[in-house]
Amino acid sequence: MRWERGGTLLLLHILLLFYSLSDVMSKLAAGFDFLSLGFVACYGGLLVILAGYAFGWQQVIKRIPLTTAYANRGITVVWGIFWGAVFFSESITAPKLLGACMIIAGIVLFSLADAKEEGGAHE
Repeated sequence: MRWERGGTLLLLHILLLFYSLSDVMSKLAAGFDFLSLGFVACYGGLLVILAGYAFGWQQVIKRIPLTTAYANRGITVVWGIFWGAVFFSESITAPKLLGACMIIAGIVLFSLADAKEEGGAHE
């Protein structure tokens, strides 16, 4: 049971990484004239990402509690910082790193508490 949960959490984080690319597509689309080929391509990519995410999200929440899945969504902020630096040459500042560390710590703490609670319920 523990390995299945770990696999589902890994799948969730891969899915959230994929979902975080929707922000990249949105920002890229904003750089084009409305309804230009570039805008339509970026917006179409955004819709593909969101459709894939919606399907994947439904599969994940069948396997883990919604509260667990939703608590992990905060990681998209961390991915947003990363994508901003990679695609848009945005700086990664100390406050951004501190915020990212706080988000990761919160996800880890929630996951540990959730796993402990789940373990106690089955004993």
